[in-house]
Amino acid sequence: MDQIHHQIVADISEQVRGFYERKQPFHVFHGSTNSTRILSFDRQKMVDVSSLNRVVRVNKAKRTAIVETNVPMDQLVEQTLKHGLLPPVVMEFPGITVGGGIQGGAGESSSYRWGCFNEICNWYEMILGSGEVIRVSPQEHADLFYGTAGSYGSLGIITAAEIQLIPAKPYVNLDYRPVSSFMQAVKVLQDTTADSRIDYIDGIMFSATSGVIITGTLSDTPSGQIATFTRRHDPWFYLHAQKFITTPHQESVPVIDYLFRYDRGAFWMGRHAFQRLHTPFNTFTRWLLDSLMHTRKMYQALQASAVSQQHIVQDLALPLSRAVDFMKFVDTTTGIYPLWLCPLKVTTSSPLQSNNLDTPLIINIGVWGPVMPDYDEFVSATRAIETTVRKLGGKKWFYAHSYYSEQEFWGIYDKKWYDNLRRKYHATRLPNMYDKIVVKQRYPVSVKHGALKTMLGRARLSVKD
Repeated sequence: MDQIHHQIVADISEQVRGFYERKQPFHVFHGSTNSTRILSFDRQKMVDVSSLNRVVRVNKAKRTAIVETNVPMDQLVEQTLKHGLLPPVVMEFPGITVGGGIQGGAGESSSYRWGCFNEICNWYEMILGSGEVIRVSPQEHADLFYGTAGSYGSLGIITAAEIQLIPAKPYVNLDYRPVSSFMQAVKVLQDTTADSRIDYIDGIMFSATSGVIITGTLSDTPSGQIATFTRRHDPWFYLHAQKFITTPHQESVPVIDYLFRYDRGAFWMGRHAFQRLHTPFNTFTRWLLDSLMHTRKMYQALQASAVSQQHIVQDLALPLSRAVDFMKFVDTTTGIYPLWLCPLKVTTSSPLQSNNLDTPLIINIGVWGPVMPDYDEFVSATRAIETTVRKLGGKKWFYAHSYYSEQEFWGIYDKKWYDNLRRKYHATRLPNMYDKIVVKQRYPVSVKHGALKTMLGRARLSVKD
C-alpha cells in the first residue's frame, strides 16, 4: 500500500469509530451503484468511501494487483493490460467495482471455471464496524473472508483487495452454436464446461425454440473475421448474436470488446428506453443516442427516474437439473425474452453467495424484461419468481428488487451464523442484509426527470443533508 491509501483508510476508520462509539447506525456511500434498487443516503448517517478508486500496484512477477474497493472494471482491465495481464473474471459492465463484485457475488462468462469474482481474490483489507482495520484471507479471519462475499456490505467495509491475474491475449475467438430448446441449451452448456480449452461460455435464448451458446478462447491471433462492439457504429452484441441462431459461426473479437460486449444497451434492456422515449429502435437511432446507451449512463437514469420499479430485472442461480424447469416457468408466466444463460462454478465456502448450491453446475439465468406500468403486477411477478426459484432449490442476486418476508428470507440463509459473525466483527451498526436488500418503499416514477438529469450529466445517487 502507499501513503495516500493509508491516509484515506485512516480517515474513514476514524469516521466509523465515531459512529461505533455513539452507537449510531450508518450506511456506506460508494458514489455510484449497479443496483436496480433506488438508493438514497442521509449525509449525517453515512461514511463516504468514494475516494478509494485507485489501482495501487500491479505485480507482474506474482500476477497480482492490489486495488481499492471503488476501482471499476474498465479501469482495472486498462491498468493490468499494461503489464500483459488480465483478471480471470471481469464483470460485463465497465462501471461495476471491485468491492461491488466481491460483496454482490458477481460472476461472468469465465465463472464456470473460476467462480464468482470474490474467488479470484487473495485477501481483503477491511474496516470493521468498530473502526479497526484488519486484513482477512483464508489464513486470517477466514470466517469473515468467506462470509463477506455476497454480504452486500453488511459485515464491514472493504477498502482494498489483492486480485489474481492471468496472462492476457489480444483476441477472444468466438464460436456461436445454435440451439433449439431449453434442454439442448443446458446440455450444450454442460458439455462445453468440460472443455478446458474454453475460457468463456454464455448463451442467449431468444425464444423457447431459438437460441445460441457462445464460447470464447483467448488467442494471440484472430482465427476469422474480426467483430467489434465498443464503437458508436458497432452493433449491440445481442443483436449481432441473434444472426447466428440457425447457422454456426466463428469470429474473433478484441479482448476489450469481448469483456464489455454487453455495455452498449445493457444487454438488451436499452431497447426499452427507446420505447419509453417514443423513439424508433433502429441502427440510426442507436448510433444517435449511443452516448446515453452505455451502462453507466443507464444506471444514472434508472436511479434518477425510479423506472426499475416497472421492469423485471433479476438474475437467478438454478441447479443444473432445474434450469429447464425455471425457463419453462418464465416462458409461460412472463414471456420475457431474451434470457441470458451463464454457467457458474459451485462454491461451498461462502454461505451468502448465490452460487452456494448443492449441484454439479449452476446456471445463472438473467430475466430482464419490458415495461410493466402496474406496480402491483410488477411486485406480484417478482414474488412469483422468488417463490419459484426457492422451490427449485435456487437463489437470486440482490442487486435487484426483492420482496421476501423476513421469515422467508432467513429460511434461505443461516441467520444464527450471520448474526454471530456481525457481533464478532462489530458490524451491528451497519444495516443487516435483509434490511438492506428488501424493498420497503415505492418511489414516484418520472421518465422525463430521469432522462433530463442524465442528458445534463446531473444524475447522481441521492444524498440528503
